[in-house]
Amino acid sequence: MSTVTLKFDSVDQLRKFNKTMSTLPGDFDMEQGRYYIDAKSIMGIMSLNLKQPIDLHFQAEGKEKTRIISAMNEFALKRVG
Repeated sequence: MSTVTLKFDSVDQLRKFNKTMSTLPGDFDMEQGRYYIDAKSIMGIMSLNLKQPIDLHFQAEGKEKTRIISAMNEFALKRVG
């Protein structure tokens, strides 16, 4: 499993993230504290504290993993693994 830590500076950035997520195949989970939500759900994302970092978890290998990480660069604080 790979993890990217995300931070959103605006609602517009959050909308762009959600639009980007809808183009990527697979399942993505966002974790903040004890909360886990579907990263493709705008309502779920809006329920999180957007002022705090959020971990994005996903399963991917090789080129697909590189593609996902590249898509998340705009929103990423750091890549964990």
